[in-house]
Amino acid sequence: MVPGGNRGWLLRLVIAFGFAQAAVSMARPAVSYRALALGADERAVGVIAGVYALLPLFAAVPLGRRTDHGRCAPLLPVGVVLIAGGCALSGVAGSLWTMALWSGVMGLGHLCFVIGAQSLVARQSAPHEQDRNFGHFTIGASLGQLIGPIAAGALIGGPDMAGSSALALVVAGGGAAVAFTSLWRIEHPGAAKSRTRQGARVPVGSILRARGVPAGILISLSVLSATDILTAYLPVVGEHRGISPAVIGVLLSLRAAATIACRLVLTPLLRLLGRTVLLTVTCLLAALLCAGVALPVPVWALALMLVVLGFCLGVGQPLSMTTVVQAAPDEARSTALALRLTGNRLGQVAAPAAAGLIAGVAGVAAPFVMLGALLLLSSGVALRSPSTGATGATGPTGETGAAGAAGAAAGPRSPEIGQDVPDRAGDSRPCRESKG
Repeated sequence: MVPGGNRGWLLRLVIAFGFAQAAVSMARPAVSYRALALGADERAVGVIAGVYALLPLFAAVPLGRRTDHGRCAPLLPVGVVLIAGGCALSGVAGSLWTMALWSGVMGLGHLCFVIGAQSLVARQSAPHEQDRNFGHFTIGASLGQLIGPIAAGALIGGPDMAGSSALALVVAGGGAAVAFTSLWRIEHPGAAKSRTRQGARVPVGSILRARGVPAGILISLSVLSATDILTAYLPVVGEHRGISPAVIGVLLSLRAAATIACRLVLTPLLRLLGRTVLLTVTCLLAALLCAGVALPVPVWALALMLVVLGFCLGVGQPLSMTTVVQAAPDEARSTALALRLTGNRLGQVAAPAAAGLIAGVAGVAAPFVMLGALLLLSSGVALRSPSTGATGATGPTGETGAAGAAGAAAGPRSPEIGQDVPDRAGDSRPCRESKG
């Protein structure tokens, strides 16, 4: 299996990611409900939720380092085991501190799976395929985020909140375990051999100084923060405007569906506009629409805004992955992706805290104005970021515009995607994309 070859591995990865993400998206609200049923107050629920994001911060870079010089696939079953175990054990936990512990295990499992999966996509995709493949990969996350909360809502409720939330957590653990069925033959058997012979570790500071890496991290952080705060605060906005919870649920589902639709048409959009323009325009539109949510508009207008906003937010995550991968040194791509995930986790901790502070001072609509400012900054950063690698425009050789210039800078190579070229040791390895 070489870059540009059979993409059956990508379909299996998307399916596995869908089940893993659905389990996490189902378990996180279930954890909160079970904690409340066990006597937790709002502060304790916040701490338990924070452990999910904070614990993986310490493991992200070491896991990225390990993946840079080894195989990606082993992280996937490890992640599934930790997710499934964290979900199920949260369901049988009898105290708040054990729930916090298993919530952290679940977060660590999600981190393991995502680092392994993103590194696999980066390593096994031809240069011009990376935008498309990352877009397809994130469809699994979007489907999981759409299905998980619906499944949790169907199981949780009634007079026995502790029992129903425990059942939802055990079911989530079983759902995560289904991901094992799609993890067979997912990594090229010779992919790790050439990695182990690469040079010394690249310092984290050097990775962060590589042109394009900070931009990719900021864009990813902004988009994820917008998605999280939108999910958390739209119900509060609805309560203040007299919009029923059922309608708010439909509005959030429309947003998620628009994100999935965006990723299905990402390749033609990239062919039409290129990565830099597409990132800049979508971040700018998302900034305006986030600020617009703060306005007292009718429900139909809010629905239209959320559909367009979901479409725009669907661009940022996959393209920020490609931006980071192509800007980072070859021998530090997994570490760069881990740093991007670290930024995401920091955003998941800091953005809700900042939103809560702003909402307490300026009203519940104010966090959306804050998100607009953050996305506006990301739009400016995207405009100044380098045009690295392929834009996703797939001509016969996969190189058009900036992609063609990148390919020329890399020196002569065969137009056949995935052709092996000799390395210094005399072995062969898949041809790599150039970096901006």
